[in-house]
Amino acid sequence: MDGDGTQAAGSQGVSSSLNLPVVEESAADGEVARVYERYRSHFNRALVPGILKCFATHPPLLRAMMDLAENMLFVDGHLVRRQKEMIATLVSCENGCPYCADSHGYQFRMQGGSGESLGALQENDLDAASLTAAERALLRFMEKVNRSSDQVVREDVETLMREGWSEQQIAEAVHIVALFAAFNRIVNAFGLPSQELLAGYPAEVGGDGSSSAK
Repeated sequence: MDGDGTQAAGSQGVSSSLNLPVVEESAADGEVARVYERYRSHFNRALVPGILKCFATHPPLLRAMMDLAENMLFVDGHLVRRQKEMIATLVSCENGCPYCADSHGYQFRMQGGSGESLGALQENDLDAASLTAAERALLRFMEKVNRSSDQVVREDVETLMREGWSEQQIAEAVHIVALFAAFNRIVNAFGLPSQELLAGYPAEVGGDGSSSAK
């Protein structure tokens, strides 16, 4: 799932990140190895993604991130998974994170998001007809949280509620934005390259999505 990094990482050999070494699967032991196996088993994946390898440089953080992945990020909650991926894609594109924009744009398509909606998220076209009125309102608020959270006021929340969003959904959306704002910065600083998942989307699942973003 990760790109082929070229920077040496000491005893770990070649790292899949470009700036800072991560904990590769071949070098994992103890708690890190156990969490990696938990990830592969729980999500039925053959390989551990690069972002988890970044978190593994601090095992307690890796454990906490795995809990978030299982219980909040990649499951339906107050928001369904497609809505979470929609938000993650918008935020990651805004924050210039090729790794996250690609992986979550791909997951947005896998969760039923249209190619037109993905393009709107990538281009920050929040007036696009492919987005519902409620989605446009939510995404504009998420944009504000990402760019200028100090300017959020109660009126913003009430506007969303008039569009049909509950306070629980809005709160969960805020958590998603804030988490991905952090993830974007971690991934960029470590130097994880895009996995180019969207480039292979049509061949893999017969869709028509394409993207130049993460």
